[in-house]
Amino acid sequence: MITLIGQSLAKEGLEFQYRGPLLECRSCKLKNVCFNLDEGKWYRITKVRDKEHECKIHEGGKVVTVEVEEIPVPIAISAKNVVEGETITYKPINCREHTCEYYHFCHPLGLRDGFKIKIVKVVDDIECKGNKKNLKKVLVTW
Repeated sequence: MITLIGQSLAKEGLEFQYRGPLLECRSCKLKNVCFNLDEGKWYRITKVRDKEHECKIHEGGKVVTVEVEEIPVPIAISAKNVVEGETITYKPINCREHTCEYYHFCHPLGLRDGFKIKIVKVVDDIECKGNKKNLKKVLVTW
């Protein structure tokens, strides 16, 4: 996949989460290239191309054409029956501990209740402070 990224960020191997389109960009002629990724998913830059474009948003005023690949998304799920390679129905963690270091794993951007997700890798246990739940950090695709 081809997209555009700020010149200062354009490095092979950089991993980032696409957070969605910006309102400031709605009149830009390049918006379809910048906003062709899926909101909430994670990507890795695999190649930086020489092509640069002017940009009003990015630091330095330039974006660079890059090739990216989708990579698995880190999330938290209930630790019951977690099996690598299995496809399950996503059920969000009910948590209101906004200051918790794991909050963004329990509330992943772009992932909704009922989505089918595939567990690519079980990463680690998560020590849940708020709900005292038994959680695992996993990498998933959907």
